[in-house]
Parts: sequence; C-alpha cells; structure tokens
Amino acid sequence: MEKTEGQKLEEKLFNNKKSGWENLKNDEKIKILDFNNDYIDFLNKCKTERECAKYAEEILIQNNFKQIDNIENLKPGDKVYYINRKKAVYAAIIGDELLEDGLNLVGAHIDSPRLDLKPNPLYESEGLALLKTHYYGGIKKYQWTAIPLTLRGVVVKSSGEVVDVLIGEDKNDPIFTITDLLPHLAKNQEKKTLGDGIAGEDLNVLVGSIPYNDDKVKEKVKLNILSILNKKYGITEKDFTSAELEVVPAFEARSLGFDLSMVASYGQDDRVCAYTALKALLNLENSKRTSVVLLADKEEIGSVGNTGMCSHNFDVFIAKLLDKTGQNGPNVLDKTLCNSKMLSADVTSALDPTYAMVDEKNNAAYIGHGISLCKYTGHGGKSGASDASAEFVAKVRHILDEQNLVYQMSDMGKVDEGGGGTIAYILANKGVDVIDCGVPVLSMHAPYEVASKFDIYNAYEVYLAFLRA
Repeated sequence: MEKTEGQKLEEKLFNNKKSGWENLKNDEKIKILDFNNDYIDFLNKCKTERECAKYAEEILIQNNFKQIDNIENLKPGDKVYYINRKKAVYAAIIGDELLEDGLNLVGAHIDSPRLDLKPNPLYESEGLALLKTHYYGGIKKYQWTAIPLTLRGVVVKSSGEVVDVLIGEDKNDPIFTITDLLPHLAKNQEKKTLGDGIAGEDLNVLVGSIPYNDDKVKEKVKLNILSILNKKYGITEKDFTSAELEVVPAFEARSLGFDLSMVASYGQDDRVCAYTALKALLNLENSKRTSVVLLADKEEIGSVGNTGMCSHNFDVFIAKLLDKTGQNGPNVLDKTLCNSKMLSADVTSALDPTYAMVDEKNNAAYIGHGISLCKYTGHGGKSGASDASAEFVAKVRHILDEQNLVYQMSDMGKVDEGGGGTIAYILANKGVDVIDCGVPVLSMHAPYEVASKFDIYNAYEVYLAFLRA
C-alpha cells in the first residue's frame, strides 16, 4: 500500500524511536550473542577494580601493547598502556597526526557500588562471627540483605607480601550473607522508609558459628575464623588493617529473558562500557588521531584519590606520550587536551515500565534502542554537569550516522526527580570536548543490573567508530 503524503513527511521529519533488534539479519543476531557470551565471561571474572585492571593488562599484552615505561620512543602505530596502582588503566594507539592536534578519548570506570570491610572488621556476638562493612557508592542498603555474597580483594602484610583473597565464587567455596528480620518480627522495621529500613552500621556479614575448642578462650567463634584464615592465607587480625577486601554479590552473570536478549549481572555500571571500550581499542586499525581508552577508579565516590579521574596521573600519561613521540614542549599538554574529543562512556538509567513515573518519556533511554547520548548530567538546574556544545553533539551524530549506527538522546529522569554524574566534567575542565555516551541499564546500582545485548554490542561499534574518526 502506497504511503500517504503525511506518512512520508512523518518518516522524514520525526525522530522515530524503535528497537535496534528490528530488521536484523540472523547472522547479525548471532554476532551480537557471541560478543555477549565473552562479555558475560568477563563479568564473572572481574567483580573488583583490581580484577578489571589485571584483566585489561593481560588482554592488552596479548594484543601487542607495551608498558609505556619500557619504551623510549613512540611512532605511529605503536600501542602502549599504563596501570595506575593496579586500579586504573590508560591505553593508547599512536596516530599519524600530531598529538597536540587532539586525541580521540573514550573513558569509562571500573569501580562499582559494593561493601568494603572496615579496618577492624571481625567480631563475635551471640555465638556468631561477623564482619563490619562500610558501603561504597550509592546503594539501596536493603537490597544487600539476604543474598549470597563473596569476598574478594587483597591483604598486604607489613612485610609487603600481597595475599590475594577470593572466597565464594567456586561451587566448593562457602558464601556469606547479611541477615534480615523475619516478617513476623519486622513490624517496627516496616514502618520505616526504604532508605531507613536497614542502617549502614547493620550491614554486617555473617561468616561463621563454630567455636574454637578451648574453654579458656573468650571469643571462640572469632578465634576459629581467624585460625581458618591463618591456615589458608597466613594472615592475622592485624593484617585486616592493610587490606582491601570487598564484599560483592555471588550471583553469576547470566543471559536474561526467554529470548536471551539481555544480560543480568552485578557491576554492569560501569564495566559494560569499560569492556566495550577496551574491545574497541583492541580492534582499532589505521587511526589518524591518537586514540586513548581510560578505565578509571573511584567514580562511584566522586572520582577522588590518586586512582580516580581527578588525579593528575592521566595528565602524566599523556605527557609521557608527548615526550616519547618527541612532541612535548611549553603548553603542549594543554593544547593537546583542549583539542581532544571524548566519549564519557558511562551507563545511564533505562526507562522501567514499572517505575515510568520518574522519567519524561520523550527524553528517556530505552532498553534495546542503542547507546544513549546524554548532552548533560548533573541534577536540578544541571548542577555538577558537563554540558556538551551543540557543535560537538552534531559532530558525534555525524560520526554515528555515517556508520549507520543506532543511538538515542536521553536525559536521566524528570528534571526535579534526581540526577547523576560521570567523569565527563573532569575532562571538560581540562578543555576536552565531552559528551556522555553509554549503555542504558535497568536496576542501576542494585546487586543485579540488566542491560540489552543489542545495546552492549552497539556500544562497542559506537566506541570503535569514534576512535577511528
């Protein structure tokens, strides 16, 4: 049936949103599913920022990237990386053009909301051994009770010896949990708001109940747990004070839905963008501009510290690129950054039909509709935002349109409903043109987050196209 004049005009002028799965050929769907199988494997291996950094270094080395401090001179085509304190990663492929003409940057973060053990975490109460925690990042505390938990991280002894700890992932391992009140006795608890129902100080991890067989010992269960840890890891209670031990969900990343169209996993904020950005860099060839992927730490608590994006470590990495290409000089670092373009690769909130009242539907991100471009983040009157210029938004649109890549423009929630932030403003403060560009996620910051497999593969394609531009 021939289209009417109005239908033709509507097709030409409207920004018609539709699922990216529509009209895909079977081989394209298979490619997307295969890509996500590897992504799921990554999520199961990497639940902490240290594990992500270690994974990134291993895969970079496999793809002929060299540690930048081991190379004196760089030329076009060279591939280098730097690991910042085992928690952040910077990787680059040197292009043909001068660095001061600008870099193509894609930046994500590899930390996720979690529970950290306190410096003196182990205690005994009423015949049970528990670990005290301090939550990290924005969480709904009630979501962390009565679920299986795993303990991951490092203990560094005063001698400098580093002990890796990973308990709760292997099927033969024990798991841990944070207990909650039974409904029969939760009358007063249920009168509280969701935010107050579980106190941060009550997020105590249950780890044991068998007492050490010695009547002269006061804290028998605590001693038994320490004895087990000492035999397995050679550590004492004092060693907790110089440890970084994280409590994270023991859930496996899995395909979600009858149609296998989604991924459910802990930590997709923001490892989904970190993984796809890294894969894009690995598959980049013949880039005119120098391309850089940065995977930062500490974004969930404000990008602070010497492994967060606010640190000068990233500037030092770029300065090393300039030095080793023979291009450094007065103000060159500033020129390089001011001429650079960046996708701040961080997830955004997807419209949830169950909670659609918090979104303004015309400007919401939809699952399965491709990567989301967010011109600004922040909250309220764009407080704390990096607001991309119309010219840069148009440039990014042009890059994606040329490659026929699916994307959507969105805003995180209604204007006065809340908001969020990314590392975008930090790079914008250095003079870089930046726009947020990430995968829409359901149940963001929950122990189990959901993303579309189409959007995940689309993110990889978008980051690759931008790095090539």
